[in-house]
Parts: sequence; structure tokens; C-alpha cells
Amino acid sequence: MSSELSLEAVKKEWHGSLKSYIIGFICSLLLTSLSFYLVAAKILTGHVLIYSLAGLALIQAIVQLFFFLHLGQEAKPRWQLFIFLFMLFIMLIIVIGSIWIMVDLNDRMMLNMPMMEGMHD
Repeated sequence: MSSELSLEAVKKEWHGSLKSYIIGFICSLLLTSLSFYLVAAKILTGHVLIYSLAGLALIQAIVQLFFFLHLGQEAKPRWQLFIFLFMLFIMLIIVIGSIWIMVDLNDRMMLNMPMMEGMHD
């Protein structure tokens, strides 16, 4: 019986309160609304808009990780944080590696393009 009580105490301690969920929800709504407003009202254009939206998306991801997934709020030894950081590391390897391969293939394929265009004249 005491193990069930301690398990319930850990579950309650690990999960956020209603207040933290409401704050996270309101922050997410505000960030999403701001992103929509920037695009719909055409306040920003071009690269500035893209960087602004990427920044707002990053902020929203951090808000959701903190308020909804409770990242970094568990007791030591913070296994959830280690797993998240490892997943982020693997994802960066895949994304950067894919971009590197695509750029390299583009460079190699475009070397032959001027010769092929000259053959059609």
C-alpha cells in the first residue's frame, strides 16, 4: 500500500499543475496568432519573415517542451532530458547530412549542364 502511495506522489510531482498547462496553452495560442498575423497582414516579407517565423516556432517548441512535456523538471538523474538531447543530436546529424549530400549532388550534376546545353544549339 505504501508503494502505491509513493507512486502516486511521484506521478503528481512529475506532472504539471493546471496553472502551468493554462499558461503553456495561452503562450502557444499567442505565438501561433502572432505568426499568423505576421503572414496575413504582410507586415514582414522575404527573409525577415522567414527568420521571424522560424524564431517564433523555436520559442513555441521550447514553451511546449517545458509546459507540456515537462522537460528538465524531473528528479535527478534527468533521463528524459538526456534522451531528448540525444534525439536532437541524431536529428541534426540526419538533417545536416541530408543537406550536405543534396548540395554535393547538385554541384556534381550541375558541372555537366553547360556541355549539354551547348549540344542542343
